Amino acid sequence: MRAPRPFLAILLASLAATVFGCAGSGGGGGLPAVSFDDDRGRDVEVGRASYYAHRFHGRSTASGETYDETKLTAAHRTLPFGTRIRVTNLENGRKVYLRVNDRGPHRKSRVIDVSYVAARRLGFVREGVARVRVEVASRVRDDDSAGAEEDDR
Repeated sequence: MRAPRPFLAILLASLAATVFGCAGSGGGGGLPAVSFDDDRGRDVEVGRASYYAHRFHGRSTASGETYDETKLTAAHRTLPFGTRIRVTNLENGRKVYLRVNDRGPHRKSRVIDVSYVAARRLGFVREGVARVRVEVASRVRDDDSAGAEEDDR
C-alpha cells in the first residue's frame, strides 16, 4: 500500500531533522566549533548559528541594551560587547556585519545567536540554524562606544 504524500513529507522532514539537527532539537548533535586565525590574521570561528525567538524582542541583553529584532546584533560567549563581526552563511554565501551586544548561545552546539533580521539576511529563518563562519571585523577600543550597526557589505 502506498503512503499518502503528507505522511511521507512529515516522515522525511523528521528524518532530516534527526540527521542534520534543527532549531528545536535538544541535543548537541551539531558540528563542533573550530577556532583559528586565517591567513589575514583575523580571528575566525566556524560552527552553527541560530537566531533569537520573537519573544525576546524588547527584553534586556547582557550588555544592558534592549534587544531589538530589527537591529544587526548578535550574542557570543566570549567576544567583548561592541565587537564587530562578519558572519557568513556557509550554505549560501550570504554575509552580514553584526555587533556583539549579548552573551550566548546557551546551547553548546552553537557558536553564535543572531538577531531575527540578521537571520533573514543570512537566509536561514526557515531552517532555524545554519553553518556559519564568524570573523572579527574590528575589536572594541576603550574610547569606542557601541555606536550604530553597520549594514552588510
